[in-house]
Amino acid sequence: MTEKTKIGAIGREIKAIDHLMQREIQKTASGLGVDRVTVMHGWIIGYLANAGGDVYQKDIESHFAISRSTVTNIVKCMEKKGYIIRESVDSDARLKKLILTERGREVGETMRSAVIETEKRFDGMLSEEESEQFLALISKLRLGLENYSTKGENV
Repeated sequence: MTEKTKIGAIGREIKAIDHLMQREIQKTASGLGVDRVTVMHGWIIGYLANAGGDVYQKDIESHFAISRSTVTNIVKCMEKKGYIIRESVDSDARLKKLILTERGREVGETMRSAVIETEKRFDGMLSEEESEQFLALISKLRLGLENYSTKGENV
């Protein structure tokens, strides 16, 4: 690979794969009867469903590596759609825990099924060894970027 074709190649490929995966998950979810749910809403619903404790906006920010303003907009949208409610915390009125509604749980189950079905299609594309290598490399990149950005430098 030449230097010219290498510039931005990793980021470009990650973005393209993300886009293609989201499209496949959304298509599968639509086939299962869920319309107008973004894949990010599905990921957040899944996170809330499996958290095992109280979840706050800052937890979503950290877990998904997205900004406060982005999470604020997503949470407002999810609340408007009836997937979650925000509930005040007795110890700190500024804090609001995020709670799944019954509708949110139903959508979450459907999205979970869509993700599982989509992941099964991906499983045939890589060997088990390749999958392990890919996950190790992508985790290494994420950790490196998180460490780099927490030092106050721009990525």
